[in-house]
Amino acid sequence: MVEVSNANPLINTYLKYKWIFLSFVVSTLLMIAKFIAYYATYSSAILTDALESIINVVASAFAFYAIYLASQPKDLNHPYGHGKIEFFSAGLEGVLIVLASVFIVFHATESLIHPTLFKDLKIGLSIISLGTVINYILGYFIEIEGVVKKSPTLIADGKHLKLDAVSGLILVAAVILVYLTNIVWIDGVASIIFAVFMAWNGIKIIRKSIGGLMDETNEEVLEKVVDILKSNQKNDWIDMHNLRIQEYGADIHIDAHLTLPRYWNLEKVHDVVHEFEDIIGESFNSAVEIFIHTDPCLPECCHYCKIENCPIRQVPKTVDIDWNKVNLSLNQKHFLENV
Repeated sequence: MVEVSNANPLINTYLKYKWIFLSFVVSTLLMIAKFIAYYATYSSAILTDALESIINVVASAFAFYAIYLASQPKDLNHPYGHGKIEFFSAGLEGVLIVLASVFIVFHATESLIHPTLFKDLKIGLSIISLGTVINYILGYFIEIEGVVKKSPTLIADGKHLKLDAVSGLILVAAVILVYLTNIVWIDGVASIIFAVFMAWNGIKIIRKSIGGLMDETNEEVLEKVVDILKSNQKNDWIDMHNLRIQEYGADIHIDAHLTLPRYWNLEKVHDVVHEFEDIIGESFNSAVEIFIHTDPCLPECCHYCKIENCPIRQVPKTVDIDWNKVNLSLNQKHFLENV
């Protein structure tokens, strides 16, 4: 087993704290401004944006706690660390988005049935426009940081802020139309349209977080590992199977079965396994924990063994095994009859 980390965990955690705290502060200020805009206008569309901002604040607060918990070291109760709290945090944010969209639909429907006279829409338009720009810029940089740091929490928060910015564009267009045409129902319809869009994105965030909690394979990470193995494959690595990858927030856990020559001594096996682990671990910029189970080669492996002048070879090499994500993930040696 080896654990590799090519990035200082304290620096990574500090950067996550910085971005999520900035998100919390900005979301709080924008929420206050949007409610002021609502009470100045009584626009259903502006109320929609204000309610969505409450979610931003709550989600950012919980995300801050999630990042704190995820940074805690492994212990007896959590031998794989606390990283999965980030998936839970992202899922909670998705749930809050869906709940807010349901409330928005009810409020917008009521405003269509019992329309309210608007006040000064210019104030609301100015505040929503400013909030749209700020949210998109902040969300863009937070999502990028989340991708770099492999943080589901930051990615979800960044997507949420960008979603809030898209909502702002829709609502700004609706407010402008109401201002120009005096057709009040446009306000409610725009709110409902955005609520549906919001719910759909919330469901996608929930779906991804559930996948992370259930150790669903991340195809991007799996393909990266397979590419690393194929480009660095040694003749001594006779066979490999049962490759499994789990994500714990930003941390990655990899285990696999590696077939090596059965006539090697334990020291030689130990050195090759460490070389194997280092090749994989050094290719990631986050903490990687690797467990390798070694199997001795069997006579059936001779068909695809690449070792030249093997002292125990029984039959010549006749086939090549393509190390792809399907072959490497199978829980069996790749004997000739399985090729």
